[in-house]
Amino acid sequence: MRTPSVMIVGLVLGPCGLLLNLISTLTPCWRQVSKISGKPMDLVYQQGIWELCQETQSTRQRQCGLADELGYLATQPVQVAKGLMVSSLIVSVLGLVVAALGVRCWQEEPHYLLAGLSGLILFASGLMSLIAVSWYNHALSTLPAPAGSTLEVGYSLVLGYLGSCLELIGGFSLALGLHQCCQECRKKKTAAKYPHHSQQGPPTISSTDVMPRRQKPAPKSFSNPVDVLEGERSFSRSLPCDSDL
Repeated sequence: MRTPSVMIVGLVLGPCGLLLNLISTLTPCWRQVSKISGKPMDLVYQQGIWELCQETQSTRQRQCGLADELGYLATQPVQVAKGLMVSSLIVSVLGLVVAALGVRCWQEEPHYLLAGLSGLILFASGLMSLIAVSWYNHALSTLPAPAGSTLEVGYSLVLGYLGSCLELIGGFSLALGLHQCCQECRKKKTAAKYPHHSQQGPPTISSTDVMPRRQKPAPKSFSNPVDVLEGERSFSRSLPCDSDL
C-alpha cells in the first residue's frame, strides 16, 4: 500500500516550517529602525529577540552585539516571543519524530493513530510560533526605539509567519489520519458485533453445478409383433366383388 498523499504533504511541509522558524528565531532582524536622528542616513538598526545589530547599507558593514540602551530586549513581547519560538521548535522536532514513526513509509500500511497525533503536535507548534510573531507584530510600534526613527518589519518576522503557516497546513494534513483510524475502529466494532457476516466465506459450488447434466435418451418406438388387422383383412376378402356378380 502506498503512503497517502495527505501524509506526504505533511511530511514535506513540517520540516520546511521547522527550518523557517529556526531561521526566524536565530536571525536578528525582527524589526528594522532607519532614519535615526543624529546618525548617517544609510545606518539601519536590526533588532531581533536575542541581540541587536547595525548595518551601513552603503558599505555593507555589519556589527552585532550592541548594548541595549533603551531596554528593548526586556520588553514583554520580546520575552514572550523567545519562550514561544523555542517551545515551538522543540514541539516541532517531537512532532516530526512521531510522524516518522506513524507514517513509516518503509511498511505497507501507516499507523494512522500515530500519524494523526503527530499532526496535532505540529499544529500546536505552528500555533505557538504564530502567536509569537503576531504578538510581536502587533506591538512593533510600541517597542522602545530612537525618537523620530522609521520602523519597518524585518525579514525574520516574515519567515516566522511563513514557517507557522507551513506547520499548520502540514499538521492538519497529518491529523487527517485520525479519520482513517476512526473508520478502522468502526469496522472492528461491526465485525465484533456481527461475527457471522465477517466469518461468512465465499459461496461454495457443488460438483453437480459444475458437471454438465446428462441428456435423457430419446424414447424408443414400440412395435407390436401381433398383427391386429389380420381378421379384418380376411373378412374384407370374403365379401363379393362386382366382377363376381
